[in-house]
Amino acid sequence: MAASPRRGPSSRRAQLFIAAGVVVALVLILGGWWIVSNRSASPTELRLDEFQSALAEGRVQTATIVDRSSVIEGELVGSEQYSAAFPEAYGEQLTKELLRAGVPAEVDNSEPTTMTDILLGVVPTVLIVGVFLWFVLRMQGGGKAAGFSRTRARVDGEVPVSFADVAGAEEATEELREVVEFLKDPERFSRLGARVPAGVLLVGPPGTGKTLLARAVAGEAEVPFYSISGSDFAEMYVGVGAARVRDLFRRALATAPSIVFIDEIDAVGRHRGTGVGGGHDEREQTLNQLLVQMDGFDAQSGVVLIAATNRLDVLDPALLRPGRFDRHVHVDPPDRAGRLAVLTVHTRSTPLAADVDLEAVARRTPGMTGADLAAVVNEAAIAAARRGATSIEAADLSRAVDRAMAGKERPSRVLSAAERKVIAVHEAGHALVAHVAPHTDEVHRVSIVARGAALGHTLLLPEEDRHLHSQPELESRLAVLLAGRAAEQAVFGQVTTGSADDIAQATRLARSMVTEFGMSEKLGPQRYLEAVDAPFLGRDAARPPTVSPETSAQVDAEVGRLVDDAEHRATTIIEANRDVLDSVVAALLESETLEDEALASLLATAAVVRDQMERTEVHYRNQ
Repeated sequence: MAASPRRGPSSRRAQLFIAAGVVVALVLILGGWWIVSNRSASPTELRLDEFQSALAEGRVQTATIVDRSSVIEGELVGSEQYSAAFPEAYGEQLTKELLRAGVPAEVDNSEPTTMTDILLGVVPTVLIVGVFLWFVLRMQGGGKAAGFSRTRARVDGEVPVSFADVAGAEEATEELREVVEFLKDPERFSRLGARVPAGVLLVGPPGTGKTLLARAVAGEAEVPFYSISGSDFAEMYVGVGAARVRDLFRRALATAPSIVFIDEIDAVGRHRGTGVGGGHDEREQTLNQLLVQMDGFDAQSGVVLIAATNRLDVLDPALLRPGRFDRHVHVDPPDRAGRLAVLTVHTRSTPLAADVDLEAVARRTPGMTGADLAAVVNEAAIAAARRGATSIEAADLSRAVDRAMAGKERPSRVLSAAERKVIAVHEAGHALVAHVAPHTDEVHRVSIVARGAALGHTLLLPEEDRHLHSQPELESRLAVLLAGRAAEQAVFGQVTTGSADDIAQATRLARSMVTEFGMSEKLGPQRYLEAVDAPFLGRDAARPPTVSPETSAQVDAEVGRLVDDAEHRATTIIEANRDVLDSVVAALLESETLEDEALASLLATAAVVRDQMERTEVHYRNQ
């Protein structure tokens, strides 16, 4: 049997404090009880006529009228205590009789002092003292870490996740397999003098599966998995975060080989010296302790630290140097093949109807992460269960994708006939220009059914995933964004507020083309940054502007030129295909949604001007 830990002097001192507090509380309670008991000793009770006789005989020495209970009490000759009740209406007459007899009289209007009053005054004090002494005991008792300083990490002895449960991140999985091999056979690396990375940092957008990858590493290696969020280290008490870091690594080393996973490490690992407290705030002390603990790792420790973040740019450089997080694994959103693999994983235990084509779903979901695709499958399953089906059909998945990309349908939003026509013209303009302009994605659906905050939407789907975009592609995208406004102007001779979001997106894209992508012949391949007014970003707040007022005016002029050219291009396409626009508008007003073959047949006649538009586009660009 293991020997019990010895209690140090601090623990005994805390216990003495608690014992003293208990003794003081007992003394106060017993003293109050004794006072109440003495004050409430029973006096001789007299009738009113007996009291009046004693008063007439001069045997009353003192008198106190207790107004709250209509009782007169005091002391008779011989130090005998007395008490006499009187009618409430007789109080004034009784006072006059006492004055005539020359007996000093007092009136007592105070509330009675009872045991309840004493307890209400004493007990809160005793409780406060007791809580304080308990906290001292918890902080110092037995030499153990304080309750606040204990790590809040969740510990999983066996993680039921493997690399087979991870899809769409093959490159990241391959990099992490080395960590698994190290945990299983560390001697194979040490014999060759190889040093396994002390820390692995998973970098990627939210929902790409960073946490799942870390759990898969622990599941494959069959080692304990300590998972904690970066915000769990933060506390209002200074030094608590650093103590939790020490406790976390102490526990991980005690069960080595093991994996420590810190999610959202940017909550504790941001640049030092950027906070209001300079280098002395709680977060920076926690970060310093984390850096010290990582320096204590060696190849024999058997502990691998994995962290995840989607803000690599804000992490302190000391975290990223070799010897700490010296391996960065980028976890990007999956491509089409990866999305198909993710959908296959999430539908393994889900009954699918014969008409479900996961390849088509993967094609319709560009840019979606693993979490997004899991939500799509779950939403489709909910829809199937709602209508009492035994399997998920293709229509369920289609509606789930639409909801994820454009929001939930809102058929209850009733619009007037005039507004429905404006929306139909607006969306038909987007579809027409997207179909005719070169370097654009395929138009898959046009709808005037309200979804989310939008009154209508036009869905474009790329034929393949693209990571680079040329200047002609971005110029065509600008034209598509402004096509709704151009269609409204061409049909009604005026525009509406429905183009507000399109204008915002077009302006941001045009400014990025000029200031970031170097797609302005006038300004050249330079990056133009304006001053940043962000007082909570530390050093970024002091970043001066990199453009002069004259250059800033030129940037604005170039942005305006790109937007104006895009709107002119969209207007040209719409005017050249006004009959196609009108046919699409009529079909939308009749059926509300057009897609695939029905939409393609309406737009087919507009394809004859595609070559003309390509030549026109070159002309605009060279002006």
